[in-house]
Amino acid sequence: MIDVIIAGGGPTGMMLGAELRLHGVGVVVLEKDAEQSKVVRSMGLHARSIEVMDQRGLLERFLEHGTKHPLGSFAGIRKPPPAVDSAHAYLLAIPQTITDRLLIDHAAEVGVDIRRGREVTGVSQDEDGVDVELADGTRLRSRYLVGCDGGRSTVRKLLGVDFPGEPTTVETLLGEMELTEDWDTVLAVMTEVRKTQLRFGVSPIGDGLYRVGVPADGVSDNPQVPPTFDEIKKQLKAVAGTDFGVHSPRWLSRFGDATRLAEHYRVGRAFLAGDAAHIHPPVGGQGLNLGVQDAFNLGWKLAAAIDGWAPEGLLDTYETERRPVAAAVLDNTRAQMHLMSLEPGAQAVRRLLSELMDIDEVSRYLTEKTTATAIRYDFGDGHDLLGRRMRDLELKQGHLYGLMRGGRGLLLDQTGRLSVREWGDRVDHVVDVSEELDVPAVLLRPDGHVAWTGEDQQELSAALRRWFGEGEGL
Repeated sequence: MIDVIIAGGGPTGMMLGAELRLHGVGVVVLEKDAEQSKVVRSMGLHARSIEVMDQRGLLERFLEHGTKHPLGSFAGIRKPPPAVDSAHAYLLAIPQTITDRLLIDHAAEVGVDIRRGREVTGVSQDEDGVDVELADGTRLRSRYLVGCDGGRSTVRKLLGVDFPGEPTTVETLLGEMELTEDWDTVLAVMTEVRKTQLRFGVSPIGDGLYRVGVPADGVSDNPQVPPTFDEIKKQLKAVAGTDFGVHSPRWLSRFGDATRLAEHYRVGRAFLAGDAAHIHPPVGGQGLNLGVQDAFNLGWKLAAAIDGWAPEGLLDTYETERRPVAAAVLDNTRAQMHLMSLEPGAQAVRRLLSELMDIDEVSRYLTEKTTATAIRYDFGDGHDLLGRRMRDLELKQGHLYGLMRGGRGLLLDQTGRLSVREWGDRVDHVVDVSEELDVPAVLLRPDGHVAWTGEDQQELSAALRRWFGEGEGL
C-alpha cells in the first residue's frame, strides 16, 4: 500500500510530492512521458510562488537561474510598479524547463519515487484506498490519489468529474527557434507590432534560441496537433511583416483561450490539482503558479490525514479554499483576453482601465490579483490577517520564512506566555518579536496562512484543535 500516488510529474506533481515527503509520507509519482518536456510553456514565477520557494528553502536555486523584473502589468498595460506587501515584490523570469528541473531535483532529494513512462489508464476506489491501473497492465494501490496530469487529465475523466467552461475561440502559435535577423531589428519591429497586437512576441531564451509567439489564423480542428513551421512563418509575415529569418525550430506548439473549472476537486480518496482542475488563457503567467500553490495547500492536509491527526473536514478545505481562487484566476484571464482584443469596444475599455491604473490603489489591486498576494481564505470573522498568507517578517533573531522549512505549523509568540505543548509534534513555538507584526501572537498553518491571532491561550488552543487536531494530552 503506497501512501499517495500522484499522476503527473509536472511542477504541481513534484511540488506536492516534496511537500508530502517533508512529513515522511510515501509518494510515487507516475509520469507518462519518458523524458522531461522541453516545451517552455511558462516563463516566470509570481510573488506568492517565490514566497513558497523561500518558505521551503528553495529560493536561492531559482534566483540563480532567473532574472528579476518589476511588477505592474495587467493585460499588457504597463504602469510603474505598485507597492505590494511582500519581501519578493517582483516577477522572476525563469523558463519552465528550469523550474521543472529544480522541482524534480528537490522531489528526488527528499525521497519522492519518480517513475517515468508510466501512464494511468484505470482508477477505482473503495473506503480504504485507490486502485490504479497502468498502460502496461501493472496495478498499484494507494491510500490516496492526486491527479496532476494536466488540462486533458486522464484521472479527472476516470473520476467522472465534469469540466465545464468555454472552448477555445482564438489560438496562438508558439515555438523555440533560431533567427537570422539581428536582435535590434527584431526588437524595433516587435515594439511597433505590440502597440496593438499583444499576443505577438519574440524573446531570447539563451543558446541562440528565441521563443516566438504569434496569433494563429483561426482555430485548429485538432489543437493537439502542433503547427507546421511554414504555418508559423506565414503568420509572422502576416502579423509582423517579416519572419525574421526563423530557422532550426526546436519545438512547435499551439495554445488557445479555453477556460474550464472542475466541478469538484475531490472524489472520495482522489483529488485534482493544477491544470487537471482548471485551465485558462496564459495571459499574466498564472497557470504554473496556481498549480504550485494548489500543491502547497493540499500537501500538509493529506499528510495530516495519513499521519492520523487531521481534524474532521480538513481534507475538504482543499476544495473550499482553492476552487474559489481558481475561479478568480479564470475571471481575470477572461478579462485580460478581452482587453487584448482589437475590437473597438475592447480597446475603449482598455483605454479606460489604463487611466484607472494610474490610481495606485487600482494598480495594486490588479497586481495582487495576478501575483496571488491578496488571497484570503474564509476562516470566519476575526483580525484582518486571518486567512491571509503571512509575508516574510524580519524578526529579532532572523526571518520568519527561515523557520518554516520543515512544513510544520508555527506559533510566532511575541508575548512569551503562550504554549503549543500538546501539539509539539506538529507545531513549532517561536518566541521572538517583529516590528512588522502588530498582534501579540500569530498561528500559521504549514502553508503560511494565518489561522489565529491574539494572546488568549484558550482561543489559541481552539484554533490548534481546528487546524491541527487533538493534542497529545500531555
